[in-house]
Amino acid sequence: MEFRELSDEQWKFIKPFLPPQPITGRKRADDRKVINGIIFVLITGCRWADMPQCYGSRATAWRRLKWWSEEGIWYEIMESLRDSTYQDSKFSMDIVCVDSSFVETKKGEKIRHTMDTRKRKV
Repeated sequence: MEFRELSDEQWKFIKPFLPPQPITGRKRADDRKVINGIIFVLITGCRWADMPQCYGSRATAWRRLKWWSEEGIWYEIMESLRDSTYQDSKFSMDIVCVDSSFVETKKGEKIRHTMDTRKRKV
């Protein structure tokens, strides 16, 4: 898959789902730039350390991906995208393909979620 930055139309769709900028204190780094960095890493499969500087701090991008995953923001975006494409007749439930896989750890514990941040007892 080839990486492309968010188009204006895609950004217009995503922006309402993002948390508002804080009223007081320091403003967040540019959301669109950070999202482009996140998409770059996820599409290309590179390490966070290899994310181009033009997308800002790799630490910020990683933290934003984690934070928004925990808050369910990515899920809301995907649900809304699915609903809007379904209503625009670009998506049909006539043909659906579901692919599922899981990875077991060496001790046999199944990983529930790739962004699972709970600490486990050893």
